[in-house]
Amino acid sequence: MNPGSAILLALAVPLTGAVLISRTGFSPNLREGVTLTTAGVLFALVASLFGEVFAGARPEVVLFQMLPGLNIAFKVEPLGMVFAGVASFLWLVTSIYSIGYMRGHNEKNQTRFYAFFAIALSAAMGVAFAGNMLTLFIFYEILTLSTFPLVTHSGSSAAKRSGRIYLGLLLGTSIGLQLIAIIWTWTLTGTLDFQAGGILEGKAAKGVIGVLLALYVFGIGKTALMPFHRWLPAAMVAPTPVSALLHAVAVVKAGVFTVLKVTVYIFGVDFLAELGVSDWLQYIAAATILIATLVAMTQNNLKAMLAYSTISQLSYIVLGAMLVNEISIVGGGMHLVMHAFAKITLFFCAGAIMVTLHKTEISDMKGIGRTMPITCAAFLIASLSIIGLPPFGGMWGKWYLALGALEADKLVMVGVLMLSSLLSMTYLLPVPLRAFFSKPIAGEELPEGIKEAPWPCLLAIAITSASILLLFFFSGPILAMLQLIFTR
Repeated sequence: MNPGSAILLALAVPLTGAVLISRTGFSPNLREGVTLTTAGVLFALVASLFGEVFAGARPEVVLFQMLPGLNIAFKVEPLGMVFAGVASFLWLVTSIYSIGYMRGHNEKNQTRFYAFFAIALSAAMGVAFAGNMLTLFIFYEILTLSTFPLVTHSGSSAAKRSGRIYLGLLLGTSIGLQLIAIIWTWTLTGTLDFQAGGILEGKAAKGVIGVLLALYVFGIGKTALMPFHRWLPAAMVAPTPVSALLHAVAVVKAGVFTVLKVTVYIFGVDFLAELGVSDWLQYIAAATILIATLVAMTQNNLKAMLAYSTISQLSYIVLGAMLVNEISIVGGGMHLVMHAFAKITLFFCAGAIMVTLHKTEISDMKGIGRTMPITCAAFLIASLSIIGLPPFGGMWGKWYLALGALEADKLVMVGVLMLSSLLSMTYLLPVPLRAFFSKPIAGEELPEGIKEAPWPCLLAIAITSASILLLFFFSGPILAMLQLIFTR
């Protein structure tokens, strides 16, 4: 199969899957078989492009022209290849998990859930493979709209209220800020194509470039950069597989991916470093890292705690982009990958605990490690990865981000990274420590013996936990792919 066909099929296969899922709702086994098959085919299509891109090819497809020089087009470059690989693989794993969770929790409207999940992954592929800012913006918005029914899945008043916050903030920032930046970029340059070294150098004064950068960074609301972060905790009302989609697979990763993409291919790393207009945004990212960490420390609800943890961890990637050097960009890309696997594991574990023991509050989880040892051990592994300790994959993102901060001569940012990691211990480690070393709550009877979540949930947790360990020892191909971003 030629690369151009693989790109188009990567967009079309999830949409076809969504149609087939909606037609097979009468048979849960058939519907879930379609879901798994679709996810597997998508991952195979994305994986087929890896070798081409690694060898230096940049496959591209132009669908049609909207205006002279302004196309709906796709082009696979190293950063997009990494994002697409993570999203497609984790969709497959999340699909396995969802079968156990949705059935075990007796969720309603399961067919609608799987269909919109597939549409969201098609949109994520469009974001990953976008060849210009217009194409990326269109699929960015489709991703927002397709995940709205997932956030409001339960149909409760709380879900509807959270959905309004979700939609309002994400559409408000993208249309009110990001779209203005895109149109402004078009008027300055006459193009929105992603180009190595950027397209804005020599096109505007320093002040204009600084304003444009701020419009892009804050306009990409999916990064959950403060003060535009409230949509993410609000979305925790959704089922756990949706939380995994939002926090690890598609939505937030599409946000930080877009920030990296804009930094590298619209502004240009060298150009931004020369102007020095990103310095104040580094401090916004650093403040978000620390404030969200402090808020996470106060949460008793497990999913709420993980939501604020995500806000903090996303800003690591924004910080990497705003440090504007090659090492920090690579560090941001590495953290995108490593955080995805760790955070999805944490959410999988949270969902497994809720399905099996019906517990959502951290204070109620004393002694559950005796009942759910595999789940609680996986939570510990993922926590240590988020903290950044070896031998877990999360170390590599923080390592290269710290090197990028040193390269930029920003010792204070190294301090922020270290402090955040230390503080992360205070809200993540108490969960497995309570589970394994505290006695069960007085008067509460836990199930006798080992009682884990349904086996699809456990299988997904095992896959992502093992991946966290493997990514520490075999991160070379990902690092090499990210380093190709700067090969012209």
